[in-house]
Amino acid sequence: MSQPFIRNHQYNEIKKLIGQLQNACNSVSNLKVVEAVRNDTEVKIGGLFSDLTDLQKQLLVNLKQLQTTADFQRYLHALEPYLAEAYADVTENQIKKLFPKHKKLKIPDLTGITYRFATYLGWTDIATNKLFIVYDLNGKLIGIEGKYTPTNKKGVCFVCNRHTEVALYTAVTKWKPEGASPDYYRAIGNYLCVNSEVCNKNITDVDVLEKFIHGVLVGP
Repeated sequence: MSQPFIRNHQYNEIKKLIGQLQNACNSVSNLKVVEAVRNDTEVKIGGLFSDLTDLQKQLLVNLKQLQTTADFQRYLHALEPYLAEAYADVTENQIKKLFPKHKKLKIPDLTGITYRFATYLGWTDIATNKLFIVYDLNGKLIGIEGKYTPTNKKGVCFVCNRHTEVALYTAVTKWKPEGASPDYYRAIGNYLCVNSEVCNKNITDVDVLEKFIHGVLVGP
């Protein structure tokens, strides 16, 4: 068995693409059109990865056998053991060290998280109206915090790009321009899913999240 190599956001994108292929198989009578969609799906799934072994390619892009609803379900289920669990070995102490200013930081129950379906760890502290995010950036744990302002309405989340219940998430940047006064203050914000678990189920691209994290820690 190959080592886990699929990240959660890649799996979510695969699910979306496979759903589109399944819809084509169920609703399009022209077989040439269906095969064109199938070939395009194989190319797009393969394009999510920079370097695949032959075994991994066979697992991912051999879509010719997918015809029935059961076939598509089996395909997605067979991929789950290959999802990487980026945060499985993360401890409470490691997380607390990412936020040294918060001596009484409340950590979520790490045993209740299904790590293979987590692109990032996110939780709120209602007492301080803070939302904390822990993210694995190229093998290094990164922690950012920001003010969490519920909107009590639905909007488009900047991370997963889905229409869900959102809150305004505002983080103070650690970066300061050269020559800035000691009182210099800059914050960046955007609308983020209220429920991090929902966000993790929907995210298909990490570029925007990583750009936001870079903006907080490094600057524009």
